[in-house]
Amino acid sequence: MKAASSCSILQGLSHSISGPFNGSLSSPRVRPPFFCHGTSTPKRQGNLLVFLDSSSSALPFHATHPSKGSVSRPARLITAFSSLSTELEPEELAVLLEVEGVLVDAYRVGNRRAFNKAFQKLGLDCANWTEPIYLDLVRKSGGNEERMLILYFNRIGWPTSLPTSEKNAFVKSVLQEKKNALDELMMSKDIPLRPGVEEFIDNACNEGIPVVILTSYGRSGEKVARAVVEMLGHDRISKIKIVGTSEIEQSLYGQLVLGGRLPSGVDEELVKEVRKAASAEKQRIAEEVASMLKLSVELDTISSESLQNIVAALRAGAEFSEVPLYRCVLVAGSQSGVSGAQQIGMACVVLRSSSRAEFPSAKATVDGFGSPDLTISRLRRIL
Repeated sequence: MKAASSCSILQGLSHSISGPFNGSLSSPRVRPPFFCHGTSTPKRQGNLLVFLDSSSSALPFHATHPSKGSVSRPARLITAFSSLSTELEPEELAVLLEVEGVLVDAYRVGNRRAFNKAFQKLGLDCANWTEPIYLDLVRKSGGNEERMLILYFNRIGWPTSLPTSEKNAFVKSVLQEKKNALDELMMSKDIPLRPGVEEFIDNACNEGIPVVILTSYGRSGEKVARAVVEMLGHDRISKIKIVGTSEIEQSLYGQLVLGGRLPSGVDEELVKEVRKAASAEKQRIAEEVASMLKLSVELDTISSESLQNIVAALRAGAEFSEVPLYRCVLVAGSQSGVSGAQQIGMACVVLRSSSRAEFPSAKATVDGFGSPDLTISRLRRIL
């Protein structure tokens, strides 16, 4: 399937809703669909591609095709319109990679070293986490770093000069020093790439599979993530796509939904319908976050905002890959990435670190790159 330009996609969409589209939109080339809901399945009406969800009435949509007449279905979102294609290609595949936990095993190799550096910085000479100690704390705490520190100091004893009332502040200071130490380790490229990741990327590129690295979300921030990406080498980087905050803003999703403005030349009714559906998606995210936390969460809480940022990165990543979202696979190293992929129906494979946690919504959970774990051929079978 040939890629359709953003203009042809929007032109078809706006024509089917409220008349012909005249104008242009600054965006990368996009292959449909750039926006869909996970429970939907693709249906084609002539050359109109939508994702239909019989359980939803979030976006009532009446599409008029020149030869097919009226098409009325409940749809989560209009996803794309392309006059260049009449068939879906089931063999298309794109790979989206997180940085922390995927390109580098930051959660196992980096975290333990960063904690020990934090202990040294704070003069806690009695505190030192060997790998067995670290793994034991991870298992008992479920990976919650604050809980790890509490368990550890309950075991060996808290600093004698520390009042009981200041334990929480002490834990927070250790976590801040640990974050600083981890950022320094990653910026200095002192944490090695995961074994096999370079060969995995090379194999994908050799097979013509788009590889997108997501740098816009993660504990350490985008600057650190891009420093890690540089470890892949210039030649390899030239063959892949990197999607950070700037790329998200340039994407159609970013301009239509996140930008809070009407891009030049885009039909207002089209934007209104897309934003309406996006708003429903945000509400669903907030409600699900609230359910997980067992408390009331408003739309603008940190947890829901974080998940929305991940969703935006995944949608933009699919858009830049020029492959339909439902043919993209996210390789994640964190629960947050898994949750984001689940929200939009993107397939996800978890690259496990030190935690033995289960990820029921993931297609698979593997221990590393290469056979018998994560290979391109296995991704094809999974999808």
